[in-house]
Amino acid sequence: MHSHLRKPILSFWQLWNMSFGFFGIQFGFALQNANTSRIFSTLGADPDNLSLYWLAAPVTGLLVQPIIGYLSDNTWHPTWGRRRPFFFLGALFASIALFLMPHSSALWMAVAVLWMLDGAINVSMEPFRAFVGDKLGPSQQTAGFAMQTFFIGWGAVIASLLPTIFADYMGVSNESVAGAIPDTVRYSFYAGGAIYMSAVLWTVLTAQELPPEDMEAFRAEQRRNQGLLHAIKEILAGFAGMPKTMVQLAAVQFFTWIGLFAMWIYTNVAIGKNVFGTTDAQSAAFQAAGSHVGVMFAVYSGVAALAAFVLPVLARHTSRKFAHTLCLAIGGVSLISLFAVHDVRMSYLPMVGVGIAWASILTMPYAILAGALPPKRMGYYMGVFNFFIVIPQIMSSLLLGFVTKYLFMGEAVKTLMLGGVCMLVAAILTLAVQDNAAPER
Repeated sequence: MHSHLRKPILSFWQLWNMSFGFFGIQFGFALQNANTSRIFSTLGADPDNLSLYWLAAPVTGLLVQPIIGYLSDNTWHPTWGRRRPFFFLGALFASIALFLMPHSSALWMAVAVLWMLDGAINVSMEPFRAFVGDKLGPSQQTAGFAMQTFFIGWGAVIASLLPTIFADYMGVSNESVAGAIPDTVRYSFYAGGAIYMSAVLWTVLTAQELPPEDMEAFRAEQRRNQGLLHAIKEILAGFAGMPKTMVQLAAVQFFTWIGLFAMWIYTNVAIGKNVFGTTDAQSAAFQAAGSHVGVMFAVYSGVAALAAFVLPVLARHTSRKFAHTLCLAIGGVSLISLFAVHDVRMSYLPMVGVGIAWASILTMPYAILAGALPPKRMGYYMGVFNFFIVIPQIMSSLLLGFVTKYLFMGEAVKTLMLGGVCMLVAAILTLAVQDNAAPER
């Protein structure tokens, strides 16, 4: 729909405005990642089954993202544009879920709200990826995704630190009283809901979208694509037409996200035991470990925000493949090194390496992929690409609990090491990816 030749070069502040919504999206996502296992454990979840309770999140993404991508490809409104209606609706429901989550009084309620929250995050997040492909030509795509990564990083830094900020600087209680979710977590989720909505609204109101070049042809295609059965047929048929680069990146993503999901699920338990000396979810020490993990996650997110602007320079002087391979290798070694961490201060060092990997994970695969996709199906294929993020997450949810309990004898830190090995495999597979896009300038 959009020719690369006709896409204008955007200024720094135009890139800023179109990406700022990701600050809010990642605020919600980081609160989810850093606190969900803590909330589940506080409400009585068995540590051996934590990965199963997380299953709602990837299953939701598997269903939502290709559908939202397809719908946004076939949407155009003279005021709202193509992607921005989905930004707004996703933000609205995600904000509601963020306000509901800390009021969960039972484990099943927290799992249900996680389902709602993750679904809403997916509705607003997937079109943001396609937004870069819509508005930017090949010479600015890596910069566009890097700007998103910058906001992802800083959103996650602040969100991950919020429980600690409320506890240490505002005197809010960080303890679980009678099995309830601590006040620090409750207030953090309230703030997250407000910030999520505000940041996405900024992008909705300040960023413009390019209309289809041939509006008559676009409207005719809209009419042909109407109907649920046609939509399902189109979505399924698109798998057979995946570009070669996308198939190669799928293998990279598969192993990358097993590593990340292992980290998000088991860092609380591993740090609680290895650094704070407890696995009792009702103890003050475990809640302190939960807040500390938030700080650790803030470190890797902050590093990612800074690394986001170094990555385009590294890619320009080497290649996008080399940059991604190097970053994944650093992240894998860093995750493996967590087995040696028994001190609070030392726990931050591996997060620096994870942050370097995270910056590349959020930037390079999408920049490589955007150059290989047909412009008129950008949203759909970005949604399908999410399959190769959520499928490994589903497998992790189903299998990591078994592996942790029976193969690693309950040692969660060994699951983190397994995640590091998977990230190293992803680094090796990146070397086989074909990147034919125009070089960055």
